[in-house]
Amino acid sequence: MEKERESLKSRLGFILLSAGCAIGLGNVWRFPYITGKYGGGAFVLIYLLFLVILGAPIMVMEFAIGRASKQNIGGALKALEPKGTKWHYYGHIAIIGNYLLMMFYTTITGWLLSYMVHSAQGTFSPLSTEEIGSFFTSMLANPTSQFIWMAVSVIIALSIVGIGLEKGVEKITKLMMSALIALMVILAINSITLEGASKGLKFYLAPNFSHMIENGLSEAIFAAMGQAFFTLSIGIGSMAIFGSYIDKKHTLTGESLRVIGLDTFVAIVSGLIIFPACFAFGIDPSAGPGLLFVTLPNIFNQMPLGRLWGSLFFVFMSFAALSTLVAVFENIISYWIDVWKIDRKKATIVNMIAIIILSIPCILGFNLWSNFQPLGPGTGVLDLEDFFVSTTLLPLGSMIFLLFSCSKRYGWGFNNFIKEADQGSGIKFPKWARIYVSYILPIIVLYIFIQGYITTFGK
Repeated sequence: MEKERESLKSRLGFILLSAGCAIGLGNVWRFPYITGKYGGGAFVLIYLLFLVILGAPIMVMEFAIGRASKQNIGGALKALEPKGTKWHYYGHIAIIGNYLLMMFYTTITGWLLSYMVHSAQGTFSPLSTEEIGSFFTSMLANPTSQFIWMAVSVIIALSIVGIGLEKGVEKITKLMMSALIALMVILAINSITLEGASKGLKFYLAPNFSHMIENGLSEAIFAAMGQAFFTLSIGIGSMAIFGSYIDKKHTLTGESLRVIGLDTFVAIVSGLIIFPACFAFGIDPSAGPGLLFVTLPNIFNQMPLGRLWGSLFFVFMSFAALSTLVAVFENIISYWIDVWKIDRKKATIVNMIAIIILSIPCILGFNLWSNFQPLGPGTGVLDLEDFFVSTTLLPLGSMIFLLFSCSKRYGWGFNNFIKEADQGSGIKFPKWARIYVSYILPIIVLYIFIQGYITTFGK
């Protein structure tokens, strides 16, 4: 049992850790894909609007709950709730959500580590378009190879967490995030300077609402709303934990906007890497989720020094995924430390074994259990696990944080929330937004939740 709770050494560490949790495949894989699908620049504008009006207030609330309680989400709601209320039940459900997220995110991280190594070895260089597609298909069909790479991703991330908060999580995440940003800038410059890249830049950055209308305006608005909401990883306590590790020198609205700004920078620059390259080589930018593992290796094959650029791209992708693993694993381990009073080293070893075992169903869903299609034809275990996290727990958790922070009689209360959020120097949370976050934003979150179910089961 640790006598004194750990804390982050620096403000930069807090911002990079929080951003590292938010930055992941949603920024680099899903954002360019849906931007391509819904018409480029016009979609980006709507996405940015929703990021500020949907994501920012809930992120501030989650940080405030963590900082006020100095607890992991498993104990945070209990520390702040009025006597006799049961808000704390959700704290344990939120931790289950973190486990569910890791049960499939570790597998995808394993794919990226595998591609990073194969790209560096030149495996993709002699392959045709069809052969690269076959490579990805054969990788999914091989449970042993997937298991090994998944286990490697779990061991790397949890070993970092096991070192400690300041010397492990904070120090190594700073290095990973700095390398990630540097790699992105280098890759973006390379893509922008390709011959024919200007068409991709125009498609990506110049708003074209007519193209969006052609693809379905209401569908595009919901996609922008959903992407803005889900990209920040709010709702399962992944942000509350880092709020619990920081001091009260700076307001949480200002800090949230910095985290969101970094998250958005990564998403936008990902598009600067992908779209110019797609247009330069005549590739459809709305190629779908296969963009990452099939389309991009083909593009790198056609580039001068393609093996180098492909390797750097998958190093960057691996860092983006690993930063999320480290952040979420820190949330899980801190739960064991705070709630169950188990020391960090023991909690890390137990969870390393547990998460490797819990990640096996996702792997088997692509091969031995491929006949199990829980959400309809073409779906698998990964889709089911993602549904529980993204479509269910993130919106429900966000709703709980909203109601908890705004309800004076039954929750923590808006005045207590404002008092915590506004401590320190920086941007204050707008008090005029009280009606919006109390009554309007919960309705929007409820709409996202219901629409997610309609989209999933109304096919």
